[in-house]
Amino acid sequence: MSYSLLHGPKMISRKKGFLLLILAFSTVTLLFRQSAHLSWFPKSSPFGCGPLLSSRPKHTAVAFLKTHKTASSTVQNLLFRFAERHNVTVALPHHACDHQFCYPRNFSARFVHPYTLPPRVIASHLRFNGGELRRLMPNDTIYITILREPVGMFESLFSYYNQYCPAFKRVPNGSMEAFLDEPYRYYRPHEKFAMYAHNTMVYDLGGDPERNPDHDPAYLPRFVRQVESIFSLVMLAEYFDESLVLLRRLLAWDLEDVLYVKLNMRSPESKLNITSPHLVEQIRAWNALDARLYDHFNATFWRKMGEVGQDCVRKEVRALRQACGRLAQHCFGGQPQLRPAMQIKNKELRPWQPSAKVDIVGYDLPGSGPPSDELCLKLVMPEVQYSRYLLRKQSLKNRRRAAAHRSLSPRGLLRPPRHPVTKVA
Repeated sequence: MSYSLLHGPKMISRKKGFLLLILAFSTVTLLFRQSAHLSWFPKSSPFGCGPLLSSRPKHTAVAFLKTHKTASSTVQNLLFRFAERHNVTVALPHHACDHQFCYPRNFSARFVHPYTLPPRVIASHLRFNGGELRRLMPNDTIYITILREPVGMFESLFSYYNQYCPAFKRVPNGSMEAFLDEPYRYYRPHEKFAMYAHNTMVYDLGGDPERNPDHDPAYLPRFVRQVESIFSLVMLAEYFDESLVLLRRLLAWDLEDVLYVKLNMRSPESKLNITSPHLVEQIRAWNALDARLYDHFNATFWRKMGEVGQDCVRKEVRALRQACGRLAQHCFGGQPQLRPAMQIKNKELRPWQPSAKVDIVGYDLPGSGPPSDELCLKLVMPEVQYSRYLLRKQSLKNRRRAAAHRSLSPRGLLRPPRHPVTKVA
């Protein structure tokens, strides 16, 4: 009798026991990791108002139009983290486009890296092109975006892009007042990066920033109707937490899915003070399309809030802020402290700096080495580094899938012999 027959049952029982041990260890580890989240964040609506979100599956097909200087990097970060947790593919730019989809060109599906196809989430900067996005994204995709009050947004654009936008670079001493006194002295509509200087939100949404609403009064209402027909939610940067409540309800997500810390912020020294009512009027007049666009969606935002119920929204906002506080306590040991980029020890957490005149601050995690808590690391990871990380991760996954596909013959696992088998007579 062979050795395998004599020892087979004993060896099989040993293997089975070893496999059961691995399975038990993996289960305990998974439960332990999940318990950290489960103990912090309720999984369904605990607020006793509105429809129960747990009765709907989470929606995972989301197209976020990432506008400029509107807190959009913070929204992008929570979408990236959601996609990772739920194993959802994120569309990312081709190498030739850097970390944006070849902005300011009109978006094309050709700008998407082939290793990130087919996607269910898209959240990097692009100029809206509805036909190309519909060709790329699933039919059940929900479209969302975020706007910001034009006065604060223009101040941010002016200081952030002072070394990129030619219209801003031409201004003596970088004076915003001088620019607004004579904008057409410095502004050229068709030169590179001109969109940062005039009606930037309308441009990002695919509109024509050069239309004069007084000379062409029908243009903006028509454009607004187009935006409303595409975007299920237009969030407001000034009411960020309330916007996340509406987003969570729209997508049937958990509270855990919308936790955040603020990203891509300037230091106080990099901000310009706007105290003059005349300056405010000048900014709104120069960006008249953006101003009227924002005013319209500000009104629709509060109508949506009324549909949910103000008391309900307040309760959810309070719960969101408490959960963000607990997460900050876990990751930072308290309220996170903003630091200049060069003071951040972990290079993967240093935000990109647009110029020497602007200081973009970020976060460091406790400890001098790389942080061990992946959740905290991703929470504060800047846009450029997170985009590169996701591209590497999804590229590796794509190559492995392609290699596994090549290893299979068309008829299954068994490959046909290279040479015909000769039968022995």
